[in-house]
Amino acid sequence: MATKLSVNINKWATLRNARGGNNPDLLRTVQKLEQYGAQGITVHPRPDERHIKYQDARDLKGVITTEFNIEGNPISSFIDLVLEVRPTQVTLVPDAEDAITSDTGWDCKTHLKFLKESIALFKNEGIRTSIFLNADPQMVAYAAETGTDRIELYTEPYAQAYSNSREAAIQPFIETALKAQEFGLGLNAGHDLSLENIAFFAQHIPQLLEVSIGHALICESIDFGLKTVVDRYLHALKNFA
Repeated sequence: MATKLSVNINKWATLRNARGGNNPDLLRTVQKLEQYGAQGITVHPRPDERHIKYQDARDLKGVITTEFNIEGNPISSFIDLVLEVRPTQVTLVPDAEDAITSDTGWDCKTHLKFLKESIALFKNEGIRTSIFLNADPQMVAYAAETGTDRIELYTEPYAQAYSNSREAAIQPFIETALKAQEFGLGLNAGHDLSLENIAFFAQHIPQLLEVSIGHALICESIDFGLKTVVDRYLHALKNFA
């Protein structure tokens, strides 16, 4: 089974919020992403709503036709939102409220009771659960004990080390993935995966179900689409003249 691509649309919301109004339109963006082949949509609403707003998650529920993944720290307001929207999957991330972006996985041993309780709330409502985890095989047993369906490997360390030695960079992720298989956990991955490093990762990680990609995807979209847009402006100006 091929690994599914879930596109994180946080950066589209950041761009919209920077100017006000509704450009880019997130609902239209999602429709286009799915039209182009995306197999899932990911959002990460933070308490300050600096990109995805809680209302966005509600509005997107009626538009997404693939899989809807909502990720975030399971504070009370986040839990209420997920239980209201009922996405396909909820991914629990141990973000501080002022975090610029996700920067580590859960210490499942320390937070075992909290994660068990949070995950039970979602699973009782039929929502698939995943928890953000560093590439650490020893942590997988505790992750399994939480009752989660899947783990999502935090891949920034892989991306940072890729250019030096991709073989060394991926080794702890392979070991963690194999351990997840032993415990019957599904496997997702995300953070700083890009066109440069995604193929090697997917090739070497066994039974990788889903990757979530946002920042790199929009940056690469600008790079690869820039000429087309500039050409269209030049064509419009030339025709007008």
